[in-house]
Amino acid sequence: MKILAIDSSGLVASAALATEDSLLAEYTVNYKKTHSQTLLPMVDEIVSMLEFDLKEIDAIAITAGPGSFTGLRIGAATAKGLGMVLEKPIVAVPTVEALAWNLYGVQAVICPLMDARRNQVYTGLFECTDRVRPLMEQAALSVEEIIAKVNELGREVIYLGDGVDAYKEKLCMDTKVPFSFAPAHLSRQRAGSLASCAVQYMKEGKIQTAAEHEPIYLRLSQAERERAEKEQKSETR
Repeated sequence: MKILAIDSSGLVASAALATEDSLLAEYTVNYKKTHSQTLLPMVDEIVSMLEFDLKEIDAIAITAGPGSFTGLRIGAATAKGLGMVLEKPIVAVPTVEALAWNLYGVQAVICPLMDARRNQVYTGLFECTDRVRPLMEQAALSVEEIIAKVNELGREVIYLGDGVDAYKEKLCMDTKVPFSFAPAHLSRQRAGSLASCAVQYMKEGKIQTAAEHEPIYLRLSQAERERAEKEQKSETR
């Protein structure tokens, strides 16, 4: 089983080529580049380095969302385009779950935090058994809400994601259970982790055609929110 994995859900752009048993290559960039500039060149670099024919892959894994609206659209367009050309299925993995796979094997509860702005994070709660499994499905919550849910569990927790940087002081102040933060090399999106999760999804038959794939946003974009607010104001006049 060979999987091409692409993650552009946040500030990080990451691409990987993996089999069920091995990560063959991973290319990750987290520095002042737009995903439209990086994703396809990264995939091309991996393919060239490995002297690999993309026709040999079995599927394309993509982080389905939530995340950056622009990033998700670029990732979806890239995956759909490759899927249609190569006639390969798409494995769409919830972004927060893919991020949690960075910490596969830990005993503590895994709490990914992606900064969603407006004092919210995209988050979820996971534990590792035979695989990474959700204790709470991904959602857009206030920082206070997710900390409260962590405290309710009463178990040690590990936080990761760019939301840690945005809300670290509050996390340290209000978390009442033992906690820690993932190290830098495991704290952001990685296509290698996405590929590992996608292997499990494929075994469970969770695939879709390139035409079927659509990103999961969880909430409206800023433009959509502003339009809704204007329409509401117009209706109340």
